[in-house]
Order: sequence, then structure tokens, then C-alpha cells
Amino acid sequence: MTTKFAKLLFSHLVVILISMAASAQQIADPYFNAKVDNPAFTKNFPRVLFDEAHNNSDTVRGRYKPFADLLFNDGYHVAVNRQPFTKESLKSFKILVIVNPLGAEDIDDEGADSPAFTNAECDTVSEWVRGGGALLFVADEAPFGSAAEILAARLGVDMSKGYTVDPANAAKGENNNASVMVYSRENHLLAEHAISSGRSEAERVNRVIVFTGQSLKGPEGSDALLKLADSAVDKIASPVKTNSAAGRAQGIAFRLGKGRVVALGDAAMLSAQLTGSNNQPFGMNIPNIDNRQLALNIMHWLSGILK
Repeated sequence: MTTKFAKLLFSHLVVILISMAASAQQIADPYFNAKVDNPAFTKNFPRVLFDEAHNNSDTVRGRYKPFADLLFNDGYHVAVNRQPFTKESLKSFKILVIVNPLGAEDIDDEGADSPAFTNAECDTVSEWVRGGGALLFVADEAPFGSAAEILAARLGVDMSKGYTVDPANAAKGENNNASVMVYSRENHLLAEHAISSGRSEAERVNRVIVFTGQSLKGPEGSDALLKLADSAVDKIASPVKTNSAAGRAQGIAFRLGKGRVVALGDAAMLSAQLTGSNNQPFGMNIPNIDNRQLALNIMHWLSGILK
């Protein structure tokens, strides 16, 4: 083996090992319990369209597989969208799910923070919701929030695009990360709403953890499900600044025309991942939180069985 070839082989091995290590950092939890004891639907299964046409970083075969499995076991029919939104492509679906769209193929690519949707697509989605459709719209901080902003604005949602921190309500034991926050009945940041109440005491949501994300402000009449405390602030990267996040939220719900919208400022809260070299749970799979039930209740509200 020549020295030149050996160096080339070594370089390729390093790249492969780095890629393997990176992919091991965050993967969908293959052991996540997606079983639903009492499915909401045993007939007339609502059709859910999960968007993967806009460089979405979270997919039904990737980090959102546990979420998709949970929906399937609750009686939803989940289909994947791989084309631009049109009136025709949306007409047979009850719920549209959009998670972390990007303006470019990868988060590090130039233009990742550019609009992920065309104006025509924004018109189509807005009209579809107003006509009775239901939308779950999830976007992390920039570049995702920047890419999603064009559609959010059309729906009346303001996205901060920075990441939100609140040391006063940070989750203990999460490496003292002030952007990993608790919303609970105890700290009064989890709102009373059909989504947090569920259909019974067994579906009641008491404690939710958000794993870094942006803040949101909904339109007039919207409900702040995950209401930020007055101590919360948004850290904006470009230009660098810090803004108060008082009066904002990381989860909102509202009616738009005949339709419904739930917008979330963090994607990880509805995922179930394993992260790090020791495969720590990250998302719905963390013990003693109600993120899993929150996911189901959001879908129940969007599908209309929660009023």
C-alpha cells in the first residue's frame, strides 16, 4: 500500500466515522412506546398530510417517526407530501403537518433561511385552513423560523426566529440549559384549554418540556398554550440582540375562519429521540412528562373531537 493511498484511505475512514458519530447524536428512539390503548378513531380515519416537500429536517422516517407511529396507532391515516401545496393536493386531507421547513437543502447551505414556500403556496394553505382545514405548524429558531416566516405571517403568527431562554423555568438536570423549559400547572405556564384538558382525567396534560426553540405571538383571539413567563428572553443571532419574550408563547392555538391552527416554536417536544454517546432520551420519551399526551391532544383538537 502506497503512502499516498494509505493517507487517502485514512481520510475516507475519518469522514465515515465522523458521519457515523454525527448521525448517532440524534436519532429517532426505536424503542419508543407508540401504543395507544384507546384509539380516538376506529373508523372514518382522518387523513393527515405530513409535509416533506420543503427541505424539512424532520420526517416520518426520521426524527418524527415516533410521532407518525403515535398518530397511526390513534387511528389517523398519515400520508407524505412531496410536492408544492396546491388546492388539489390538499383537498382530500383533514390535517396538514409542517415541521421545520428550510429554504435550502441543508441547514448549513446558503439560503437555508430563505422563504421555504412560494406566495402561491401560502395563499393555498391559508385558504384551505379558512375553508375548514386544520394545520399543525412547527418551526424551531432560525434558520427554520426565518424559512417558515412567510407562511406564519399569512396566518397571523409572529415568529421571533431567535432562541428563547428562561433560567427561572428551566428544567433541572438538563445540563443547566436555560432554553430547556418546563410548562406546567404548577408554574402556571401551561394554559387551561381543551388541548391541555383532553377528553378525560387520563388525558390531562400537567407538565411539558420544551427543548430549545423560538417564541411566537398569535393573532387576536389566539390561546397561548405554553405561555412564556415575564422572565423569558429571545436571543437573536442576526443582528445580535436580546428581546423580552414577555407576553409571547412557545405553543399557540387558534381558529382561522372555519379551520384550526396549532403553532409550536420547538420541534423536539413532539419527537422522541436518543441523543449523545449514551443514548439519552430527548423529547416525548423522557419520563414523567406529558409531551406524548400533548401530541395526541393537539391532533384531537385539530381533528375536532376536542372542542
